Amino acid sequence: MNFELGDDVLAALKEAQRNEASSLGREILGQLIENAGIAQQESLPLCQDCGVAVVFLEVGQDVHVTGGDLSAAVIEGVRWGYTQGYLRKSMVNQPFSARKNTGDNTPPVIHTEIVPGNRLKISYMAKGAGSENMSRLAMLKPAEGREGLIEFVVRTVDEAGANACPPLVIGLGIGATAEGAMRLAKKALLRRIGEPNPDLETVELESELLSRINGLGIGPLGLGGSITALAVQAEVRPTHIASLPVAVNIQCHSARHGEVVL
Repeated sequence: MNFELGDDVLAALKEAQRNEASSLGREILGQLIENAGIAQQESLPLCQDCGVAVVFLEVGQDVHVTGGDLSAAVIEGVRWGYTQGYLRKSMVNQPFSARKNTGDNTPPVIHTEIVPGNRLKISYMAKGAGSENMSRLAMLKPAEGREGLIEFVVRTVDEAGANACPPLVIGLGIGATAEGAMRLAKKALLRRIGEPNPDLETVELESELLSRINGLGIGPLGLGGSITALAVQAEVRPTHIASLPVAVNIQCHSARHGEVVL
C-alpha cells in the first residue's frame, strides 16, 4: 500500500486536475499524479511518512482462527512488511517522555468487530501524522444540529490549512460516543472515493460540506485553488439524547488503504 495509490484515488486526483481553477494547483496535482506513477514503477514509498499501521478486522461470528493469536499475526505482518519493505519506522514508545523508536513500526492500531458470517475481512491503512495531527472531536449540543456540525467541520479543515497536505479526504464520524465517533471517522476513510453513501440525508450533508470546504481557497498543498478536498465521507450512528458527537479525521492526498477477505 505504501508503493501505490488505489485507482479510486488516482481517478479523483485526475478529475481534480481537470476541475482545478488555479494553474499552479493544476501543476501541483500533475506532480502528485506523476509521483504516484514513479512510486508504483520503482516500488518506492509514495511519501516519506509511511504512517501508523491501522488495521480493521471484521471477524465473522462463525470464523475460528487456529494456529495462534490473530492480533499477534497482524503485528507480525506489520513488522515484516515495514522491515522487508524498507519503509520508514515511525512508532515510538513512551510518547510523552523518551519517545524511543520501536524499530519495526509496531504496534499497529487494531480495531476488531464481530460480524455475521464465516469470513475474515482485513482492512489496512497507512496513516501519516501530518493529516492525523489535524483530527478533531467536538461534543456539540444537540441544538447546534446540522449547521453547527457543518461549521465545526469547515473550521477544522480551515485551521488545518496546508498542514494536512491537501487535496484531502475528510472522514466524519457522527453520533455514538466520543470514542465511537472517532473510530467511525477513521473507518469512513476506508470507503472508496466515489462509492455512494446508502443514506440520502448523509449524501446531501457530504455534498454540502465538500462544496463549503472547496470554497475555502486552500487548494492543492495549501498554495491556493478550488480543490481543497477530493471527498467528504461520513459514517453516522445513533447517539444519546443529550449528545451530538462529531469527529473529523483528515486524510492527505496519499490515501493508502486496501482490504482482503479470507
